[in-house]
Amino acid sequence: MIKPRSTALVALMQLAVLLSISSAASAAERWTEQQAHEWYNRQAWLVGANYIPANAINQLEMWQADSFDPATIDKELGWAQSIGMNTMRVYLHNLLWEQDAKGFKQRIDEFLKIAAKHNIKPIFVLFDSCWDPEPKLGPQRPPIPGVHNPGWVQAPGRARLEDASGYPKLREYVQGVVGAFAKDSRILAWDVWNEPDNDGGGNYKKHVDKQKYVELLLGQVFDWARSQKPTQPLTSGVWHHEDWSSLDKLNPIEKIQITQSDVISFHDYSWPEVFERRVKQLQAYGRPLLCTEYMARGNGSTFDNSLPLGKRYNVAMVNWGLVDGKTQTRMPWDSWKKPYTLEEPTIWFHDVFRADGTPYRAAETELIKRLTSSPREAAGTR
Repeated sequence: MIKPRSTALVALMQLAVLLSISSAASAAERWTEQQAHEWYNRQAWLVGANYIPANAINQLEMWQADSFDPATIDKELGWAQSIGMNTMRVYLHNLLWEQDAKGFKQRIDEFLKIAAKHNIKPIFVLFDSCWDPEPKLGPQRPPIPGVHNPGWVQAPGRARLEDASGYPKLREYVQGVVGAFAKDSRILAWDVWNEPDNDGGGNYKKHVDKQKYVELLLGQVFDWARSQKPTQPLTSGVWHHEDWSSLDKLNPIEKIQITQSDVISFHDYSWPEVFERRVKQLQAYGRPLLCTEYMARGNGSTFDNSLPLGKRYNVAMVNWGLVDGKTQTRMPWDSWKKPYTLEEPTIWFHDVFRADGTPYRAAETELIKRLTSSPREAAGTR
């Protein structure tokens, strides 16, 4: 017996066909391998963090007019610059565009001015499949004590992902943001969707058919961004399978990520031997590699282990978390099951700096400074 598809999913599939027809004519071509390597070779060795100010619990609180805080951003990016970091991975959100497109662009421009002051080029993330599937504009809830990333929100949220009639608004957001900054040399790259095949995480209700919706939309997001002919590369990072060595071993969403990305990005929160194996697998695709998430101390992924390997293999390295704050990512992932309310975790899970700007572990920041100041072609220390 063939199980009938939901009405919403059928409508989405029909709209996806229409959107693909309308975007195909205007979309530019994916970069060639040569173009990708020429771009990468113009960069310094890229090292940075996934960034949100310590006083913001999620993307909405970071960017909304009432809570956008240039002074804090300036201070914290100064700390990043002081240890040799030159990029930050920063999340945007479609609801911010719908709320106030003009103001959102102005705040992005202000952020870029601050980042450029500190010689930092951000990677902007357009969509995200992780954590709370019900994002809402306005004041955000306070942190849940002792819990990792207790307020982070997905983009688009569950309802918007299932609402085919709202997809033109998502296209307007992607084309509007990328189009506004498509030739801006202050931006390093566009990460079109963070962990698109992630179920969400936390204790949130699972989203039935989520991956089918994402699979239908992800290719369109690449097309919408590419239609603006950005001078920055597009990417979306694979993150959870054990073997990425060939396309026939990937799921449908990963295949889109690998075949549509100008430069290949990936996440790895594992031991150094796993990191090295994944790098070697992804080298088969012949494009520059960016590790856009790593460094979870209690999971075996540390600066000491992974960063020298990134240097050795000429992989851009962007760890999770810069400053301890409202996201509470010093707490491990298992804090969703057993919150750390009575005592702190034995070691911090993520983050580099305490709230006052002192390093969590001085040996780590010294390592970052040493590796970022040495010539790009130098081998890492092991």
